Amino acid sequence: MLPVSYSLGNVVARPGRSLVMIVVVALVVVACSLFLGLLSSLRRTVATTGDPMNLVVLRKGSDNDGSSQITRLAYDSVRYLDGIATREDGERLVSPELVVQPFFWTKQGGRENVLVRGVEPPAFDVHRDVAIAEGRPLRPRMGEALVGKALRGRYRGAELGEVLEFGRNRWTVVGILESGGSSFESEVWVDAADLSNDARRINPYSGVRLRAASEADLVSIKARVDSDPRYALEASRESEYYAKQAETAGSLTFLVLAISILAGTGAGFGAANTMYASVQSRTAEIGTLRALGFPRGAILLSFEIEAVVLALAGFALGAALSLALAEVLRHVLGGVTFGARTFTTNVVTLSITAKDLVLAFGLSLGIGLFGGLGPAWRAARLRPIEALRKA
Repeated sequence: MLPVSYSLGNVVARPGRSLVMIVVVALVVVACSLFLGLLSSLRRTVATTGDPMNLVVLRKGSDNDGSSQITRLAYDSVRYLDGIATREDGERLVSPELVVQPFFWTKQGGRENVLVRGVEPPAFDVHRDVAIAEGRPLRPRMGEALVGKALRGRYRGAELGEVLEFGRNRWTVVGILESGGSSFESEVWVDAADLSNDARRINPYSGVRLRAASEADLVSIKARVDSDPRYALEASRESEYYAKQAETAGSLTFLVLAISILAGTGAGFGAANTMYASVQSRTAEIGTLRALGFPRGAILLSFEIEAVVLALAGFALGAALSLALAEVLRHVLGGVTFGARTFTTNVVTLSITAKDLVLAFGLSLGIGLFGGLGPAWRAARLRPIEALRKA
Protein backbone atom coordinates (compact mmCIF):
# COMPACT_ATOMS: atom_id res chain seq x y z
CA MET A 1 0.00 0.00 0.00
CA LEU A 2 1.10 3.57 -0.64
CA PRO A 3 1.93 5.45 2.58
CA VAL A 4 -0.51 8.13 3.75
CA SER A 5 2.33 10.64 3.54
CA TYR A 6 2.18 10.27 -0.25
CA SER A 7 -1.44 11.52 -0.32
CA LEU A 8 -0.70 14.32 2.13
CA GLY A 9 2.37 15.33 0.15
CA ASN A 10 0.30 15.67 -3.02
CA VAL A 11 -2.06 18.06 -1.22
CA VAL A 12 0.87 20.33 -0.35
CA ALA A 13 2.67 19.89 -3.66
CA ARG A 14 -0.26 21.28 -5.66
CA PRO A 15 -1.48 24.25 -3.59
CA GLY A 16 -3.55 25.85 -6.36
CA ARG A 17 -5.80 22.87 -7.05
CA SER A 18 -5.95 22.00 -3.37
CA LEU A 19 -7.04 25.51 -2.43
CA VAL A 20 -9.83 25.50 -5.01
CA MET A 21 -11.38 22.35 -3.53
CA ILE A 22 -10.89 23.53 0.05
CA VAL A 23 -12.65 26.85 -0.67
CA VAL A 24 -15.56 25.14 -2.48
CA VAL A 25 -16.18 22.80 0.45
CA ALA A 26 -15.74 25.64 2.96
CA LEU A 27 -18.43 27.73 1.26
CA VAL A 28 -20.84 24.79 1.40
CA VAL A 29 -20.07 24.29 5.10
CA VAL A 30 -20.64 27.99 5.85
CA ALA A 31 -24.01 28.04 4.09
CA CYS A 32 -25.26 24.81 5.65
CA SER A 33 -23.93 25.59 9.15
CA LEU A 34 -25.63 28.99 9.24
CA PHE A 35 -28.95 27.55 8.06
CA LEU A 36 -28.73 24.62 10.46
CA GLY A 37 -27.75 27.01 13.25
CA LEU A 38 -30.80 29.15 12.54
CA LEU A 39 -33.07 26.09 12.65
CA SER A 40 -31.58 24.75 15.87
CA SER A 41 -31.78 28.22 17.44
CA LEU A 42 -35.45 28.46 16.45
CA ARG A 43 -36.15 25.00 17.89
CA ARG A 44 -34.37 25.91 21.13
CA THR A 45 -36.46 29.06 21.41
CA VAL A 46 -39.68 27.08 20.93
CA ALA A 47 -38.60 24.19 23.16
CA THR A 48 -37.86 26.50 26.08
CA THR A 49 -41.15 28.41 25.77
CA GLY A 50 -44.09 27.26 27.82
CA ASP A 51 -44.47 25.07 30.87
CA PRO A 52 -46.03 21.61 30.38
CA MET A 53 -48.00 22.11 33.62
CA ASN A 54 -49.61 25.31 32.33
CA LEU A 55 -52.78 25.52 30.29
CA VAL A 56 -53.62 28.19 27.71
CA VAL A 57 -57.36 28.91 27.63
CA LEU A 58 -58.62 30.72 24.51
CA ARG A 59 -61.89 31.22 22.71
CA LYS A 60 -62.80 28.09 20.76
CA GLY A 61 -61.54 28.26 17.18
CA SER A 62 -58.68 30.66 17.96
CA ASP A 63 -55.21 29.33 17.26
CA ASN A 64 -53.35 32.15 19.02
CA ASP A 65 -53.79 34.93 21.59
CA GLY A 66 -54.05 37.61 18.96
CA SER A 67 -57.26 36.20 17.49
CA SER A 68 -58.95 35.39 20.81
CA GLN A 69 -61.14 37.41 23.16
CA ILE A 70 -62.83 36.25 26.33
CA THR A 71 -65.19 38.06 28.66
CA ARG A 72 -64.72 38.70 32.35
CA LEU A 73 -67.51 36.22 33.06
CA ALA A 74 -65.65 33.54 31.11
CA TYR A 75 -62.50 34.36 33.06
CA ASP A 76 -64.37 34.03 36.36
CA SER A 77 -65.71 30.65 35.29
CA VAL A 78 -62.18 29.39 34.71
CA ARG A 79 -60.32 30.84 37.66
CA TYR A 80 -62.32 28.91 40.28
CA LEU A 81 -62.03 25.44 38.71
CA ASP A 82 -60.82 22.64 40.97
CA GLY A 83 -57.26 21.45 40.47
CA ILE A 84 -55.59 24.83 39.92
CA ALA A 85 -52.30 25.20 41.80
CA THR A 86 -52.06 27.81 44.56
CA ARG A 87 -49.35 29.83 46.25
CA GLU A 88 -48.53 29.43 49.91
CA ASP A 89 -50.91 32.27 50.74
CA GLY A 90 -53.75 30.47 48.92
CA GLU A 91 -53.70 32.70 45.81
CA ARG A 92 -54.72 30.71 42.73
CA LEU A 93 -52.13 30.59 39.93
CA VAL A 94 -54.31 32.06 37.21
CA SER A 95 -53.08 34.79 34.88
CA PRO A 96 -55.62 36.64 32.70
CA GLU A 97 -53.78 38.21 29.77
CA LEU A 98 -54.45 40.55 26.86
CA VAL A 99 -52.36 40.43 23.68
CA VAL A 100 -52.09 43.11 20.97
CA GLN A 101 -49.66 43.48 18.06
CA PRO A 102 -48.82 47.15 17.53
CA PHE A 103 -46.11 48.51 15.25
CA PHE A 104 -42.73 49.36 16.77
CA TRP A 105 -40.16 51.52 15.02
CA THR A 106 -36.70 50.00 14.67
CA LYS A 107 -33.65 52.19 15.14
CA GLN A 108 -33.04 51.88 11.38
CA GLY A 109 -36.45 53.40 10.63
CA GLY A 110 -38.36 50.22 9.78
CA ARG A 111 -41.64 49.00 11.28
CA GLU A 112 -42.27 45.61 12.85
CA ASN A 113 -45.20 44.08 14.69
CA VAL A 114 -44.28 43.21 18.27
CA LEU A 115 -46.33 41.16 20.71
CA VAL A 116 -47.38 43.27 23.70
CA ARG A 117 -48.84 41.26 26.57
CA GLY A 118 -51.05 42.84 29.21
CA VAL A 119 -50.60 41.00 32.50
CA GLU A 120 -51.57 41.14 36.15
CA PRO A 121 -49.34 40.33 39.17
CA PRO A 122 -49.98 36.53 39.10
CA ALA A 123 -48.31 36.32 35.67
CA PHE A 124 -44.84 35.76 37.15
CA ASP A 125 -46.14 32.94 39.35
CA VAL A 126 -47.70 31.19 36.35
CA HIS A 127 -44.80 31.88 33.94
CA ARG A 128 -42.12 30.60 36.28
CA ASP A 129 -39.33 30.76 33.72
CA VAL A 130 -39.84 34.52 33.18
CA ALA A 131 -37.93 36.87 35.49
CA ILE A 132 -36.93 40.52 35.67
CA ALA A 133 -33.22 40.62 34.87
CA GLU A 134 -32.88 44.37 35.46
CA GLY A 135 -35.18 47.00 36.88
CA ARG A 136 -38.34 46.44 38.89
CA PRO A 137 -41.91 45.05 38.50
CA LEU A 138 -44.75 46.96 36.89
CA ARG A 139 -46.97 49.26 38.92
CA PRO A 140 -50.64 48.92 37.89
CA ARG A 141 -52.21 51.74 35.86
CA MET A 142 -48.96 53.73 35.67
CA GLY A 143 -48.18 53.29 31.96
CA GLU A 144 -45.06 51.19 32.61
CA ALA A 145 -43.51 48.44 30.49
CA LEU A 146 -41.15 45.49 30.75
CA VAL A 147 -39.11 44.83 27.60
CA GLY A 148 -37.90 41.37 26.59
CA LYS A 149 -34.17 40.85 26.48
CA ALA A 150 -34.18 40.02 22.74
CA LEU A 151 -35.91 43.35 21.95
CA ARG A 152 -33.61 45.50 24.06
CA GLY A 153 -32.06 48.21 21.92
CA ARG A 154 -33.70 46.92 18.74
CA TYR A 155 -36.56 49.45 18.81
CA ARG A 156 -36.75 53.13 19.66
CA GLY A 157 -37.20 53.49 23.39
CA ALA A 158 -36.69 49.77 24.11
CA GLU A 159 -34.11 50.35 26.82
CA LEU A 160 -34.27 50.57 30.59
CA GLY A 161 -35.38 54.06 31.65
CA GLU A 162 -36.44 55.13 28.15
CA VAL A 163 -39.95 55.73 26.77
CA LEU A 164 -41.64 53.41 24.27
CA GLU A 165 -44.26 54.77 21.90
CA PHE A 166 -46.93 52.40 20.66
CA GLY A 167 -50.70 52.44 20.56
CA ARG A 168 -52.12 55.69 21.89
CA ASN A 169 -49.77 56.14 24.84
CA ARG A 170 -46.16 56.47 25.87
CA TRP A 171 -44.79 53.72 28.13
CA THR A 172 -41.87 54.05 30.53
CA VAL A 173 -39.55 51.02 30.46
CA VAL A 174 -38.95 49.98 34.08
CA GLY A 175 -37.48 46.50 33.59
CA ILE A 176 -35.89 43.92 31.27
CA LEU A 177 -37.41 40.44 30.99
CA GLU A 178 -35.42 37.25 30.51
CA SER A 179 -36.63 33.66 30.20
CA GLY A 180 -33.71 31.48 29.19
CA GLY A 181 -33.90 32.34 25.49
CA SER A 182 -37.62 31.55 25.07
CA SER A 183 -39.99 33.57 22.90
CA PHE A 184 -41.12 35.53 25.97
CA GLU A 185 -37.91 37.50 25.47
CA SER A 186 -39.44 38.84 22.24
CA GLU A 187 -42.41 40.39 24.05
CA VAL A 188 -43.24 43.59 25.91
CA TRP A 189 -45.27 43.23 29.11
CA VAL A 190 -47.50 46.01 30.44
CA ASP A 191 -50.38 46.24 32.90
CA ALA A 192 -53.48 44.51 31.51
CA ALA A 193 -55.86 47.33 32.49
CA ASP A 194 -53.60 49.95 30.90
CA LEU A 195 -53.39 47.95 27.68
CA SER A 196 -57.14 47.31 27.57
CA ASN A 197 -57.85 51.02 27.91
CA ASP A 198 -55.24 51.90 25.32
CA ALA A 199 -56.53 49.32 22.81
CA ARG A 200 -60.17 50.18 23.66
CA ARG A 201 -61.11 46.53 23.96
CA ILE A 202 -64.67 45.63 24.92
CA ASN A 203 -63.50 42.31 26.32
CA PRO A 204 -60.61 42.82 28.72
CA TYR A 205 -58.65 39.62 28.01
CA SER A 206 -57.39 37.55 25.09
CA GLY A 207 -56.95 34.40 27.12
CA VAL A 208 -56.09 32.89 30.46
CA ARG A 209 -52.96 31.05 31.58
CA LEU A 210 -53.31 28.78 34.57
CA ARG A 211 -51.10 26.30 36.36
CA ALA A 212 -52.44 22.85 37.27
CA ALA A 213 -51.64 21.29 40.63
CA SER A 214 -50.83 17.92 39.02
CA GLU A 215 -50.87 16.10 35.69
CA ALA A 216 -54.23 14.52 36.54
CA ASP A 217 -55.64 17.93 37.46
CA LEU A 218 -54.38 19.36 34.16
CA VAL A 219 -56.24 16.69 32.18
CA SER A 220 -59.37 17.25 34.25
CA ILE A 221 -59.30 21.04 33.88
CA LYS A 222 -58.77 20.77 30.12
CA ALA A 223 -61.72 18.41 29.79
CA ARG A 224 -64.02 20.70 31.83
CA VAL A 225 -63.02 23.82 29.86
CA ASP A 226 -63.46 22.10 26.50
CA SER A 227 -66.84 20.63 27.39
CA ASP A 228 -68.40 23.73 28.97
CA PRO A 229 -70.95 25.07 26.41
CA ARG A 230 -71.52 28.43 28.09
CA TYR A 231 -68.45 30.36 26.91
CA ALA A 232 -67.06 28.30 23.98
CA LEU A 233 -63.52 28.01 25.36
CA GLU A 234 -60.80 25.47 24.72
CA ALA A 235 -57.59 24.69 26.61
CA SER A 236 -54.23 23.41 25.41
CA ARG A 237 -50.96 22.62 27.11
CA GLU A 238 -48.74 25.72 26.99
CA SER A 239 -45.69 23.90 25.61
CA GLU A 240 -47.80 22.47 22.76
CA TYR A 241 -49.34 25.86 22.09
CA TYR A 242 -45.95 27.48 21.48
CA ALA A 243 -44.74 24.56 19.39
CA LYS A 244 -47.62 25.28 16.99
CA GLN A 245 -46.66 28.95 16.84
CA ALA A 246 -43.38 28.01 15.14
CA GLU A 247 -44.64 25.50 12.58
CA THR A 248 -42.69 27.49 9.98
CA ALA A 249 -39.65 25.57 11.21
CA GLY A 250 -40.95 22.52 9.31
CA SER A 251 -40.83 24.28 5.94
CA LEU A 252 -37.46 25.76 6.84
CA THR A 253 -36.13 22.28 7.58
CA PHE A 254 -37.19 21.11 4.12
CA LEU A 255 -35.59 24.21 2.59
CA VAL A 256 -32.31 23.65 4.43
CA LEU A 257 -32.19 20.00 3.39
CA ALA A 258 -32.85 20.95 -0.23
CA ILE A 259 -30.15 23.62 -0.15
CA SER A 260 -27.70 21.22 1.50
CA ILE A 261 -28.32 18.54 -1.12
CA LEU A 262 -27.95 21.00 -4.00
CA ALA A 263 -24.88 22.64 -2.50
CA GLY A 264 -23.33 19.26 -1.66
CA THR A 265 -23.96 18.01 -5.21
CA GLY A 266 -22.38 21.12 -6.69
CA ALA A 267 -19.41 20.86 -4.36
CA GLY A 268 -19.09 17.15 -5.24
CA PHE A 269 -18.82 18.02 -8.93
CA GLY A 270 -16.27 20.70 -8.08
CA ALA A 271 -14.23 18.21 -6.08
CA ALA A 272 -14.46 15.68 -8.91
CA ASN A 273 -13.25 18.22 -11.48
CA THR A 274 -10.31 19.13 -9.24
CA MET A 275 -9.36 15.51 -8.74
CA TYR A 276 -9.78 14.67 -12.46
CA ALA A 277 -7.40 17.52 -13.26
CA SER A 278 -4.99 16.09 -10.69
CA VAL A 279 -5.17 12.64 -12.31
CA GLN A 280 -4.60 14.15 -15.76
CA SER A 281 -1.50 16.01 -14.61
CA ARG A 282 -0.08 12.99 -12.82
CA THR A 283 -0.47 10.35 -15.55
CA ALA A 284 3.27 9.63 -15.70
CA GLU A 285 3.47 9.44 -11.93
CA ILE A 286 0.58 6.98 -11.77
CA GLY A 287 2.17 4.87 -14.55
CA THR A 288 5.46 4.79 -12.67
CA LEU A 289 3.71 3.67 -9.47
CA ARG A 290 1.93 0.89 -11.38
CA ALA A 291 5.20 -0.14 -13.05
CA LEU A 292 6.82 -0.37 -9.62
CA GLY A 293 4.16 -2.90 -8.62
CA PHE A 294 1.63 -0.88 -6.67
CA PRO A 295 -1.82 -2.46 -7.22
CA ARG A 296 -4.92 -0.63 -8.40
CA GLY A 297 -6.44 -0.73 -4.92
CA ALA A 298 -3.48 1.19 -3.51
CA ILE A 299 -3.81 3.89 -6.20
CA LEU A 300 -7.56 4.19 -5.66
CA LEU A 301 -7.19 4.43 -1.90
CA SER A 302 -4.43 7.02 -2.20
CA PHE A 303 -6.56 9.34 -4.34
CA GLU A 304 -9.59 8.83 -2.07
CA ILE A 305 -7.50 9.78 0.97
CA GLU A 306 -6.31 12.89 -0.86
CA ALA A 307 -9.88 13.92 -1.71
CA VAL A 308 -11.08 13.31 1.86
CA VAL A 309 -8.18 15.28 3.35
CA LEU A 310 -8.99 18.24 1.10
CA ALA A 311 -12.70 18.02 2.02
CA LEU A 312 -11.91 17.90 5.75
CA ALA A 313 -9.57 20.88 5.36
CA GLY A 314 -12.50 22.68 3.72
CA PHE A 315 -14.72 21.69 6.64
CA ALA A 316 -12.20 23.08 9.15
CA LEU A 317 -12.02 26.39 7.27
CA GLY A 318 -15.79 26.55 6.81
CA ALA A 319 -16.50 25.73 10.46
CA ALA A 320 -14.17 28.50 11.64
CA LEU A 321 -15.79 30.98 9.23
CA SER A 322 -19.30 29.90 10.30
CA LEU A 323 -18.59 30.44 13.99
CA ALA A 324 -17.04 33.82 13.26
CA LEU A 325 -19.96 34.91 11.05
CA ALA A 326 -22.50 33.79 13.66
CA GLU A 327 -20.71 35.90 16.26
CA VAL A 328 -20.65 38.91 13.92
CA LEU A 329 -24.37 38.51 13.13
CA ARG A 330 -25.20 38.34 16.84
CA HIS A 331 -23.41 41.63 17.48
CA VAL A 332 -24.48 43.45 14.31
CA LEU A 333 -28.10 42.30 13.98
CA GLY A 334 -28.75 41.44 17.62
CA GLY A 335 -30.64 38.35 16.44
CA VAL A 336 -32.52 36.90 13.49
CA THR A 337 -36.25 37.60 13.18
CA PHE A 338 -39.00 35.23 12.12
CA GLY A 339 -42.75 35.65 11.95
CA ALA A 340 -44.94 33.79 14.42
CA ARG A 341 -48.58 32.85 13.79
CA THR A 342 -49.59 35.89 15.82
CA PHE A 343 -48.17 38.00 12.93
CA THR A 344 -45.56 39.39 15.29
CA THR A 345 -41.78 39.38 15.16
CA ASN A 346 -39.80 36.93 17.24
CA VAL A 347 -36.09 37.51 17.64
CA VAL A 348 -33.89 34.40 17.71
CA THR A 349 -30.28 34.55 18.84
CA LEU A 350 -28.27 32.72 16.19
CA SER A 351 -25.82 30.14 17.51
CA ILE A 352 -24.17 27.17 15.83
CA THR A 353 -24.15 24.03 17.97
CA ALA A 354 -21.91 20.98 17.92
CA LYS A 355 -24.75 19.02 16.30
CA ASP A 356 -24.90 21.52 13.43
CA LEU A 357 -21.16 21.15 12.86
CA VAL A 358 -21.42 17.35 12.99
CA LEU A 359 -24.00 17.46 10.18
CA ALA A 360 -21.76 19.80 8.18
CA PHE A 361 -18.84 17.43 8.84
CA GLY A 362 -20.84 14.53 7.44
CA LEU A 363 -21.67 16.57 4.34
CA SER A 364 -17.99 17.46 3.85
CA LEU A 365 -16.94 13.83 4.27
CA GLY A 366 -19.54 12.78 1.70
CA ILE A 367 -18.25 15.39 -0.77
CA GLY A 368 -14.72 14.07 -0.35
CA LEU A 369 -15.67 10.39 -0.63
CA PHE A 370 -18.10 10.58 -3.54
CA GLY A 371 -16.43 13.52 -5.32
CA GLY A 372 -13.08 11.74 -5.30
CA LEU A 373 -14.39 8.27 -6.15
CA GLY A 374 -14.66 8.78 -9.94
CA PRO A 375 -11.18 10.30 -10.40
CA ALA A 376 -9.66 7.70 -8.04
CA TRP A 377 -11.29 4.90 -10.05
CA ARG A 378 -9.95 6.36 -13.29
CA ALA A 379 -6.44 6.63 -11.85
CA ALA A 380 -6.58 3.06 -10.59
CA ARG A 381 -7.63 1.71 -14.01
CA LEU A 382 -4.73 3.29 -15.92
CA ARG A 383 -2.45 0.60 -17.36
CA PRO A 384 1.25 1.25 -16.67
CA ILE A 385 2.41 1.17 -20.30
CA GLU A 386 -0.49 3.36 -21.57
CA ALA A 387 0.02 5.82 -18.74
CA LEU A 388 3.73 6.20 -19.50
CA ARG A 389 3.03 6.45 -23.23
CA LYS A 390 0.40 9.19 -22.74
CA ALA A 391 2.81 11.06 -20.49
